[in-house]
Amino acid sequence: MLKYNEELVKAGVILAGGGLQPTSKGKRVKFSGSERAVTDGPFTEPKELIAGYGIWQVRSIDEAVEWIRRAPFDGGTEVEIRAVYEANDFGENLAPELRERGQRLREQITAKK
Repeated sequence: MLKYNEELVKAGVILAGGGLQPTSKGKRVKFSGSERAVTDGPFTEPKELIAGYGIWQVRSIDEAVEWIRRAPFDGGTEVEIRAVYEANDFGENLAPELRERGQRLREQITAKK
């Protein structure tokens, strides 16, 4: 897996990633109107849980598929691929002041790294 990750870094594909601790160490927060219910782990249905994540910068979802097909996972592993929203995805529906506020927040996040 390390060799595969090194390939992703060398190609400039991976921006962030990591493994997640077991659900026994987690909590879930359920929102219902103004109510907030907190449930301690562990959680059932392990087939629905996420064990790790990677944030990649690729030109298309097809390119992401090409990369993930090369991963050295064994049988039974399943990977879900989804795009991250960007301001441009909302087109003209995002008011200019909201777009600017979002940009300022992203800059603040980047500055803290």
